[in-house]
Amino acid sequence: MILTNTTNYFAELVSYLSEQMGLGGQILAYVIVAAIYLGFFAVAGLLLVYIERRVAAFFQLRLGPNRVGPWGLLQTIADALKLLSKEIFGTNRKDKLLYNTAYYLVIIASLVALSVIPFSIGVQAYDLNIGVFFISAVSSVGVLGIIFGGWGSNNKYSLIGGMRSGLQMISYELSSGLAILTIILMAGTLQMSGIIEAQRDGFFIWRGHIPALIAFFVFVIAGTAESNRTPFDLAEGEAELGAGYHSEYSGMGFAFFFLAEFINMFIISAIAVTLFFGGWLAPFHLTDGLAYQPLWGAIWFFLKVSVMIFLLMWFRWTFPRLRIDQLLTLEWKYLLPIGLINIVLMAILVYFNLVF
Repeated sequence: MILTNTTNYFAELVSYLSEQMGLGGQILAYVIVAAIYLGFFAVAGLLLVYIERRVAAFFQLRLGPNRVGPWGLLQTIADALKLLSKEIFGTNRKDKLLYNTAYYLVIIASLVALSVIPFSIGVQAYDLNIGVFFISAVSSVGVLGIIFGGWGSNNKYSLIGGMRSGLQMISYELSSGLAILTIILMAGTLQMSGIIEAQRDGFFIWRGHIPALIAFFVFVIAGTAESNRTPFDLAEGEAELGAGYHSEYSGMGFAFFFLAEFINMFIISAIAVTLFFGGWLAPFHLTDGLAYQPLWGAIWFFLKVSVMIFLLMWFRWTFPRLRIDQLLTLEWKYLLPIGLINIVLMAILVYFNLVF
């Protein structure tokens, strides 16, 4: 696959500072890139919490946050300051190593997954040739953080929540993986930027006929389940588990789990946009040929991701929570067989060159 643009601005920064300052410049460049991603992580998390509250208020005919700052924009910042100032405490019977490692694993998994997502043309920390596989592998590490939190808390409700999360995420990874493979058959590459470039003549959601549409719906459902969001939030299950796997966490420990959930929602939306809707490519070539292509690409990317995030929030405030047997029935009896049949159909279309 020949890419039309191979410039990576983060790689250029690392190369430039390395040439100017040697090893120290290279380290400085990596610190700058890490700081950019950490800043985006924090800002995106706070913004998504605010948007979630607004969307929930809209669906429930409430006002939502409207007191702290203009239109309530500073409410999430006030909440973050409150969590920072809270005392961090937990049960004395906890496993300190697992308990204190859990939320770091969840945060690190989300941050590393963000690093290979192309936000625009050339705006990507690492453009790996196995980008899609890398994200799938890294996202599995987040499961360990939740299981560690449930087990390390030495609380029966936390343990049940952790076990539920592990069972749920391992199960639904199969369906999301099959949906991703369906699109990879069309793209012919695992590289995220390559998948986007393959959609210059049309997004895969349209070119892939019915199999691509089915893969999209399967991926959205499985992605919602993997992020532990309603109606698949059995790992938290307030009605029967209190708060599930993070029952024994307070202060910033709880905040990290809370923040990671919203960033994972962004990552799922970004992957869906990249695989099915052309990533940062403009529909119908609307902005092709205009100056500042990285800026236009970022605008289109975040517009598409915003629509996907709204869709996931719509799910949360529309459907009731499933029981654990219903959750597993949906995966093993419906989504998995549909995904297997769907990937065979896509393979037939690709083999006989029937895709657009």
